[in-house]
Amino acid sequence: MNRYIRFIFDEVRSPLFYKTNKFMFVFSEEERRMSQKHLKEAFISNLNGTSLLEISLGLSVAPLCLLCRGLLLILYYLHYGKRLSARKYSLLLDFLVLVSPLLFSYTVLSPVSFFTPTIIAAFCAGIFSKIYSQRKHETSVPFRQMVKDFQETYLDPEYIPAITVFRVYVNVLTSISILAVDFPQYPRRYAKAETYGTGVMDLGVGAFIFANALVCPEVRQKSYVTQPKLSNLARQIFSVWPLIFLGIGRLFSVKSIEYHEHTSEYGVHWNFFFTLAFVRLAASLLLAIFPKNKSWIVALNLAVLYQLILNTTSLKMFILHGSDGRDTRVGFLNANREGLLSLFGYLAIYMASVQVGLCLQKCRNSVKGWIEAACFLLLTVFVLFIFLCVSQAYVDPVSRRMANLSYCVWVVAHCLTFFICFVVTDLTLVFTKLLVKGSSVPCCWNVVKPPNTSTKHATQASPIGREGRLSHVCLISAINKNQLLFFLLANVMTGAVNMLIDTIHSKAAFTLCVLHLYMFFNCLIMHILHAKNIVLKFW
Repeated sequence: MNRYIRFIFDEVRSPLFYKTNKFMFVFSEEERRMSQKHLKEAFISNLNGTSLLEISLGLSVAPLCLLCRGLLLILYYLHYGKRLSARKYSLLLDFLVLVSPLLFSYTVLSPVSFFTPTIIAAFCAGIFSKIYSQRKHETSVPFRQMVKDFQETYLDPEYIPAITVFRVYVNVLTSISILAVDFPQYPRRYAKAETYGTGVMDLGVGAFIFANALVCPEVRQKSYVTQPKLSNLARQIFSVWPLIFLGIGRLFSVKSIEYHEHTSEYGVHWNFFFTLAFVRLAASLLLAIFPKNKSWIVALNLAVLYQLILNTTSLKMFILHGSDGRDTRVGFLNANREGLLSLFGYLAIYMASVQVGLCLQKCRNSVKGWIEAACFLLLTVFVLFIFLCVSQAYVDPVSRRMANLSYCVWVVAHCLTFFICFVVTDLTLVFTKLLVKGSSVPCCWNVVKPPNTSTKHATQASPIGREGRLSHVCLISAINKNQLLFFLLANVMTGAVNMLIDTIHSKAAFTLCVLHLYMFFNCLIMHILHAKNIVLKFW
């Protein structure tokens, strides 16, 4: 019997079908038995993504939230002469300022994507103006001299907070999206595109790979420390077993409870945990063969060669339509063709990120040095976006499903943009801290004494331990300490919510409540573990 579904739409807007929100299904007797599983699969299928500009606007919210939190803490110190140290108040402040605005911007405020960053930026400007005006009454130092002293300020070279914050926010945004996508308030244009297109979740997958490579063992290893490459490779092989175990666990759990899944993402049996594990293994092998400071050359060759094979052979048609041209899933390779073959693109992203990580680990101990580094990264982003435009016009549009050349360039360019925003945020907070002596912000650069200078220097040192003691009340530090657990907990909670709630037909108020409870629970668990100094890592 031919199956058919007839959709009758209201006039209410929605991101799902032709900008409608409420919809009704009229089925034949056979269609009435269609499971909720199929409805949810249809809800996240056949989508085309959004514009690069809208994704960039959405990404600007996170750095602005971080800036807002830091300025509020400095203002609090300015008014009360003490730091906010109560754990419960710190957790509440961090959640309301660092997480909650993201939930609103990706759901009910998504139709006006420019609204959230504009409001937060204006609020930050108001706070900074208040801090600066009060500081101006206490000192007669000209603004130009303050800027000059700021550029000569020395920073703790052993800690780069922007890397930590970047990695945490990639995790947080991913956790928000994997549940929010099942609700109608999350725009369909933000979800993963079916074949070609740029959605927020398409970027999230590549950004997760990028964030992991930034702090991989090969990057963190000091240049003066030499270890046998084979022993490093063996250590990496052993270290990925939790990811493989989680991949197998997810596979069996999804199949056993008939949980909805989008087959064209990774295939029938493959999932993102397997991708993370095999990319890390392959990257460790490549880094054992090639010099790690030439990782960008390996990444470029991988991405270009893979794209040439896609364009000159039948591989592209195989990925999109299977070996028979009719989307067959018979056989392991056909069943998991997207997950297996996209490994080449993700590996290129990983190797590019290794090069970025090595560049960032170079000793820069001054504000001026980091301003120069940010300008260099900005120039790199500009070149990458030009290359992306050329690649999309003359080679192939962005496709996460294939992880093609355009996708690799897009992910690296946007990740670098995101990282630069956090560097600028940190430098802004350092400048503000210099205005208010004694103020501190968790997960922000420490100001240290310049080498071989007297204490009369304009940038007197703040005790490094002061920032360290503040980390126990910082949500970012808490999530950073158990990142894999946070991601795993988010996946489990997403499954539980979908099994208990009819997400597709949820109202806006109910959706926001569920998403806030879900994220607060995940953050609370991380906060408790961090307060007790518990790190759940078995490898």
